[in-house]
Amino acid sequence: MARRFSQTIKKRITVITSSDIKNAAKNSLISAGTTFRKDQLKTYRAAIKKETNPNARWALEKLLENAAIAEKNRYPLCDDTGIPHVIIEIGNRAKLQENWLQAVQEGIASGLKEMPGRPMAVKGNEVERIEQSKGLYTDPEEVIPAPITVKPISGDGMAITVLLLGGGPEIRAKTYRVFHKRSIDNVLRTASEWLINDVKNLGCTPCVPAIGIGRTHMEASALMLEAMKEGDLLKQSKWEKKITEWINAQKVGPLGLGGSTTALGAFIKIGPARASGVRIVSIRPCCCVEPRRATVVLKNQ
Repeated sequence: MARRFSQTIKKRITVITSSDIKNAAKNSLISAGTTFRKDQLKTYRAAIKKETNPNARWALEKLLENAAIAEKNRYPLCDDTGIPHVIIEIGNRAKLQENWLQAVQEGIASGLKEMPGRPMAVKGNEVERIEQSKGLYTDPEEVIPAPITVKPISGDGMAITVLLLGGGPEIRAKTYRVFHKRSIDNVLRTASEWLINDVKNLGCTPCVPAIGIGRTHMEASALMLEAMKEGDLLKQSKWEKKITEWINAQKVGPLGLGGSTTALGAFIKIGPARASGVRIVSIRPCCCVEPRRATVVLKNQ
């Protein structure tokens, strides 16, 4: 029988060992890559009931069927298994065994091998990697995760979240400045216009736009990642609903087949602001299986 991992797994232990951490990172990656979250499943089912375009309804049904097969057999949700983005939250009273960060890295590599991830790491030095002149590694473990984010929190444990981000949405993502004109409506409408221009070419709709708004390009991108980590399709703010409406008005539909479901929802994270006439906005149109996300929580007794 295939093992299944819930989207949030909790385990209470005396000392969080390197072995615990390695397994947590591995399980988080596999769960993210093979399993729809509960909010995704419910939102897809609701979209199917509302969709009047028969081609669009068929596409949504097939995407749900794909997700059921992936979960049952622990197959990747998509051939593009994504680049791992790891967020680690550590409690101020957590007791961790040394070498815990190395254990996270080993767990990610092990998860990529077991799932398996797509072997898409490029060989060579800096120039050779850019030019892709030396070919690819055949081992999924060679796919190095993006820089790991570590955040302090209160409590006596740690949480490891893995997001797997595919290439199509990255090609159509953007980080740039917006003149805010003292209006959040203006900022988000401008960001939505960027999305509207690219979602029609995404191919793998329905999408979930993720938006981060901050003071610098780095901060805005980090906030966009936080939006993907924290977002819930069943708990949408006023502005997340507005963005979804603006995107759905384009009638691109699932897989570009038309219909009313171009976006399932939206995730927004707004950080600190500086005294300026501009806001830095980072957007990413997450594809029909994203955000692929799972969290494992480990706690001291």
